[in-house]
Amino acid sequence: MTESPNVDAAEIAHFNRIAQLWWDPHGKMGQLHAINGLRLRFITDRLSGAAPRVVDVGCGGGILTEALAKHGARVTGIDLSTLSLNVARQHAERGALHIDYREIDVETLAREEAGTFDAVTCMEMLEHVPEPARVIAACAQLLKPGGVAFFSTINRNLKAFAFAIVAGEYILGLLPRGTHSYRKLIRPTEMRAWASAAGLQFNAVASLMYHPLKRSFRVAPGREDINYMASFTKRS
Repeated sequence: MTESPNVDAAEIAHFNRIAQLWWDPHGKMGQLHAINGLRLRFITDRLSGAAPRVVDVGCGGGILTEALAKHGARVTGIDLSTLSLNVARQHAERGALHIDYREIDVETLAREEAGTFDAVTCMEMLEHVPEPARVIAACAQLLKPGGVAFFSTINRNLKAFAFAIVAGEYILGLLPRGTHSYRKLIRPTEMRAWASAAGLQFNAVASLMYHPLKRSFRVAPGREDINYMASFTKRS
């Protein structure tokens, strides 16, 4: 029996509506630009080899995707927001970057190209799908043995509700309102359990900590605070 599509149509519609905001570093997507260098460093510090093949799952307008390409990776970016992908393609073309953007879901790609990627990045995406465990399993399927998976999301606790949603979206305006739903946020224990079931071994975790007075972020290794990112290796 075929599984139902792991897609939330309301989420896709939301990202289609805000597609033109992706590349404005001073606009509603400014937070992603502010943390992009920190995310990139967390990823590249754990990659080895020249020109690794990387797939960026839920690439949106291509902010992280382009950074990976500029770092020397051979990058595929996938998303289901048609308008976001249009923005990503146009921006990459203006920058003369060769990125393979595809409108495809991760489970379909995993069936087509299992075991062919050195790394998978899936950042700020898991909290936008009905069944995040299926996304993690598909990401693991895409990896070669020894390949590395990177996930980031928001912890499901009261602190995250207060700071990431209420303050971040409605008071400080760091992200467009309605970007996150509290019930879809993911606890680190849940992520690690899903990853282990998919054949991934936990490597490291870090939190992105925001200083409201300085209006800047820093990486806190070992923390699983509000915005956290983790890396895993595919077992042989």
